[in-house]
Amino acid sequence: MHSCLLVDDQQTALEFPRGELDLALCTECGFVFNRLFDPSHNAYSSDYEETQGFSPLFREFIADLAAQWVQRYDLAGKRVVEIGCGKGEFLAEMVRAGVASGVGVDPGVHPERIDADVAEKLTWVKGFFPEDYPELDADAVICRHTLEHIAPVAEWMRTVRAAIGDRTDTAVLFELPDVRRVLDEGAFWDVYYEHCSYFTTGSLARLFRRTGFEILREWTAYDEQYLIIEARPTTSGEGGLSPVFALIEDDIAAVSEAADRFAAAHAEMIGRWQTRLREVADAGGRSVIWGSGSKGVAFLAALGDDAPLVDAAVDINPFKHGRYMAGSGHRIVAPKELTEIQPDLVIAMNPAYLDEIGHDLAGLDLQTTLEAV
Repeated sequence: MHSCLLVDDQQTALEFPRGELDLALCTECGFVFNRLFDPSHNAYSSDYEETQGFSPLFREFIADLAAQWVQRYDLAGKRVVEIGCGKGEFLAEMVRAGVASGVGVDPGVHPERIDADVAEKLTWVKGFFPEDYPELDADAVICRHTLEHIAPVAEWMRTVRAAIGDRTDTAVLFELPDVRRVLDEGAFWDVYYEHCSYFTTGSLARLFRRTGFEILREWTAYDEQYLIIEARPTTSGEGGLSPVFALIEDDIAAVSEAADRFAAAHAEMIGRWQTRLREVADAGGRSVIWGSGSKGVAFLAALGDDAPLVDAAVDINPFKHGRYMAGSGHRIVAPKELTEIQPDLVIAMNPAYLDEIGHDLAGLDLQTTLEAV
């Protein structure tokens, strides 16, 4: 049910609560959702360790995005709020890019990890929007990789709009995964229980327009994995559809076809990785995955009885070392421990990090094969 909660012992990891996935597609708006999702099982807390902030590639990406948003929406010297700020790295980059102050709202925030050069300009609310922070009085409202965890999602977006009030000049800046890529690639490692809401460019735009926002810009980033939408509140109820976005939003037929193909693509992709891992094991070799976050948890869960063919999960996040993967019970190790494991195959859970992982493996002087899901 939660992919990124820290687990201290293997038995607890093996007994971790599970949920059912039954993905459905709305053929009217293109929204994909888990109709068996139960939000009462949410357990986000300070033990939730989702950050990608130890990756140089990711830090470069968020610094660039923060700089773009500060410049595009004239946020220098202004105030921003981030809903679902995680460990706060992005808010820190917004300060470095020029904002005067920021508020981060998240049950898993760790203020002690924030660098001293920006800490005095940031305030943290260790809780949830809207329960613990009901008003969004800011020049920009940011929400990155949180909307996919929300159900019912339209109701929540209307709460966001109401909390902004009459400040129609507020920039509303969201980032989340693109499910169209997941469907097209049969990417079973990108489907997991806590992601209950899945969006394409079109369905995300329709959600924003129907809940009181005017879309200013929508694009994909980070190796085409992320959807980014930029909007402003409207005062006329549902936001209008401009000709600029008409073609972008016209994707329901294509999404429906991709959804129809997904079950077969999903099974084929799982079979391919089961076969690959068995080949390595039959030859007397060892395999590890690189990345112990949600993708890694989903990958191991889908392998079923073949999951033990993976010897360990590698992660560069030091807060995860020595912990265990929810569900499969795999131990999470630091990259340096690979010199003891001597893997014959390293599977990168995100192809965006192939070069970065390859550099780390070269630094360890390991002779191994590196592949990506």
